[in-house]
Amino acid sequence: MTPMIKHAKDRIIFPLDVATAADAKRYIELLAGSVGLFKVGLELFIQAGPAIIDFIHSQTQSRVFLDLKLHDIPATVKRAMARIADMGVAFATVHVGETSRMLAAAVEGAGGKVGILGVTVLTSVSAEDLKSAGYRQELYDDLLQTVTRRAVVAHAAGCAGVVCSGLEAARVKETIGQDFLAVTPGIRPAWTVTAEEDQRRITTPAGAIRAGADYLVIGRPIRDAKDPVETAARIAAEIEGAV
Repeated sequence: MTPMIKHAKDRIIFPLDVATAADAKRYIELLAGSVGLFKVGLELFIQAGPAIIDFIHSQTQSRVFLDLKLHDIPATVKRAMARIADMGVAFATVHVGETSRMLAAAVEGAGGKVGILGVTVLTSVSAEDLKSAGYRQELYDDLLQTVTRRAVVAHAAGCAGVVCSGLEAARVKETIGQDFLAVTPGIRPAWTVTAEEDQRRITTPAGAIRAGADYLVIGRPIRDAKDPVETAARIAAEIEGAV
């Protein structure tokens, strides 16, 4: 357990995947005592800007995961990450793309103030998707190997961890070590999975924790519940039982 994790709920990251600051604030106020971090992604950040991060910091004890998935030339990423570091967020994301120099630039720009997480392969992506995109067969036939390779690159560049599915967290930990963070989206409690699920590589909270995940990004199961607070507590209990 990392030093920033004191309770099971601290492992839950709730994504504020909403279109307006007003909607985001409603969930922030509702779930502030039930989750450890709020994830601010592209849609909300474009609409609300840094002000929504200031709101979370001023109104709650929760930390912020800024999920912008930076992907640009190293100099641009370094400067952007330096601006992100000024916002006081806990984590920020960078794609593990064509060059490790971009990742190293992000780490340098963060100046030790932000944990940089490398995005390996999005959980919505399947082997067929990678094949269609022109990847070599060895990379799309074995997504576990692809994710692990990218995690090794991220670690070598100085990243604090990676974003990967719960299906890959165990291999990442075995390859790199327990101190290298695994943040896992695509988390679905067994009682919430539907036929309309659009994530390809999903796992349950307990399954992800047992595989070595440190933080779980859980949005739809909480957001769409009749009682989001009760559902978050139920998920935290499942996490506690698996730790």
